[in-house]
Amino acid sequence: METTSIIGILAAFFTTIANFPQAYKIIKEKTSKGVSANTYLVLLTGTSLWVIYGILQSDWPLIIANAISSLISMIILFLSWISDKKIKGIHKALKVDDK
Repeated sequence: METTSIIGILAAFFTTIANFPQAYKIIKEKTSKGVSANTYLVLLTGTSLWVIYGILQSDWPLIIANAISSLISMIILFLSWISDKKIKGIHKALKVDDK
């Protein structure tokens, strides 16, 4: 595998998983206080545009990585817009460890 491909795969991997800690933190702490919805809205816009670009270029790794990133951003936005009471329900349903 070429160095360029390895760098691209690593970049896609890290940018895709970058939002998981925030989503987990919201659910674990049962609150979205301190989360900037505007930041995630801008990020969602960017990753959605990358998905469109990937489709136009038929670049499946680009499409998949940014589609996952877009989905995670949508989850974080959803969590930031709902009440903490509903987040607590999600926390309970997912049986997240309180430790």
